[in-house]
Amino acid sequence: MKDKIKDLILLQDCDNKIKEINIKKKEAPLKLQYLKKALDEMELMLKGKKDRLESIKKDRRAIEQGVQDMESMMEKSRIKLANIKSNKEYTAVLKEIEDQEKEKSLNEDNLLQLMDEIEILDKNCIEGASELAGLKDQYDRTRELVEKEIKELDERVKALEQKRIRFCDSIDKELLKRYLLLQGRKGGIAIGSVIGGVCQSCHMGIPPQQFNELIKCDSLPTCPNCNRMVYWGEDIYFLKVLEEIRNPS
Repeated sequence: MKDKIKDLILLQDCDNKIKEINIKKKEAPLKLQYLKKALDEMELMLKGKKDRLESIKKDRRAIEQGVQDMESMMEKSRIKLANIKSNKEYTAVLKEIEDQEKEKSLNEDNLLQLMDEIEILDKNCIEGASELAGLKDQYDRTRELVEKEIKELDERVKALEQKRIRFCDSIDKELLKRYLLLQGRKGGIAIGSVIGGVCQSCHMGIPPQQFNELIKCDSLPTCPNCNRMVYWGEDIYFLKVLEEIRNPS
C-alpha cells in the first residue's frame, strides 16, 4: 500500500509542477505586453512631434516666402514713391510702405517664434528617437529572454508529462480514477498528509480511531472533512518520499 501511496504522491507532485509551469508560461508574455505598450506610446508621441515639426517647417517656408514677397512689394512702392509729384499721392504711398513694413515686421516676429519652436522640436525628436531605439533594444532583449524561458518551460513540461505517463501506468486503474476525480473537484489536491492527527489539506482533525487505522497503512482512507485521500505524513517512509521531492538527486 505504501508503494501505491508513494506513486500517488509523486503523480500529484508532477501534476502540480505542470500546473505551476503552465501558469508561468501564461505570465511570461505579460513582461512583453508592458514594454510593447510603452513602445507603442513612445512611437505615437514621437510621430506626433515629427508631424508637428514638419507642419511648422511648412509654415516657416510660407512665411519666408511672404517676407520675400513683401520686400518686393516694398521695393516697388519705393520706386513708385520716387516718381510721384502730388502730395496726396505721396502721402498715400508712404502709408502703403508703412503698412507693408508693419506686416513684414509681424511676419519676421512669427518667423523667429517658429524657428525657436523648430529648434526645440528638433532636439526633442532627436532625444525621442534615441529613447525609442533604447526601448526597442530592451523590448528585443526581453522578447529573446521570454522566448528562451518559454522554451525551457516547454521542455520541463514535456519531461514531466513523460514522468506522469509512467506514474499513471504504475497506478491501479480504479485508484487512478479515484485520484483524477478528486483532483478535479479539490483544486488539484487529491491526496494529502495527516500530521499530528490533523489533515494538512483542510486543517481539520481526524477522529482517533481513523487516525490509528491511518498509521497502520493497510488501506487508503479519506479525510471525513474534505474527502481527500490521506496518509500518515509522519511515517519515515513518506518523509523520505517528500524529501526526495524537495531535493531531487
